Amino acid sequence: MDVEVPTRTVVEALVGTDGTVRADELYEVAGELGMSDQQVRLCVKRLVAERKFTVEGRGRGAVLRMTPPARRAAEPDVEFVRFMYRQDAGEVSWDGRWHLVAFAVPESRRPARDALRDAIVRLGGAALHGGLYVSPHEWEELVEAEAARLGAQSAVTFLSSADLRVGGEASPVVLAARLWPLDEVAARHERLAEVARVRLRRLREGASRIDLLRIAVELAAEFTRAVEPDPLLPPELLPQPWAGARARALVARCWHELAARSDRLPALFRVYDDAVDVRRR
Repeated sequence: MDVEVPTRTVVEALVGTDGTVRADELYEVAGELGMSDQQVRLCVKRLVAERKFTVEGRGRGAVLRMTPPARRAAEPDVEFVRFMYRQDAGEVSWDGRWHLVAFAVPESRRPARDALRDAIVRLGGAALHGGLYVSPHEWEELVEAEAARLGAQSAVTFLSSADLRVGGEASPVVLAARLWPLDEVAARHERLAEVARVRLRRLREGASRIDLLRIAVELAAEFTRAVEPDPLLPPELLPQPWAGARARALVARCWHELAARSDRLPALFRVYDDAVDVRRR
């Protein structure tokens, strides 16, 4: 199964623990993914213009070095990954409480209002009414941090309750299915699972250094595509067995296989493998 990978993702996924990318490996991996040298050169040029990378040397002998600000911005949220897998393993239980946030940012500050709404949705919130969102997770600290960053703290109200009814419906499982696009989320994870199964088989059959890097990049792209829109609802609210848990378990096995086969694995996958105790899975 082919994976669509943006050129920028290839560059960023290949950053090693020392913050560098070897141009020869970049061009080889990109070529395996069907990208031309010109496509890669243009991408690198844009990343340098954005001050995300510097380049030392020329051509395939060059070394790309990620700038410190770009490295900080690109660091994966290890705690988020760890929470994801702990919840999948049943180590985190839902206490039955819903956490609501309401905000009323004036029209004169529309950019801040839109940014706050986008942040709340990115954190897994579902809209109940205009300016009112809900999550089963204790997300107050995260939302408050976003509001503070946008200068909108005074416009935000928090509330938690064990009694949530929408249109007369009170069943948590039914509400979850109504409020979040679970069918779409499940479909993305079904695709991720198939991608991971194929890559896991290839890893166990043996793979070259470039093959390992290509697999790592493909997993990064597909994992991001599946996980970003996932609200990570507690298992108590999801249909069982849940596609997301199955897919992430397969990806964790791939991370472990990658880590076991390369001492120069890109930094992203070292972090992920360290964050997940795959040996228990």
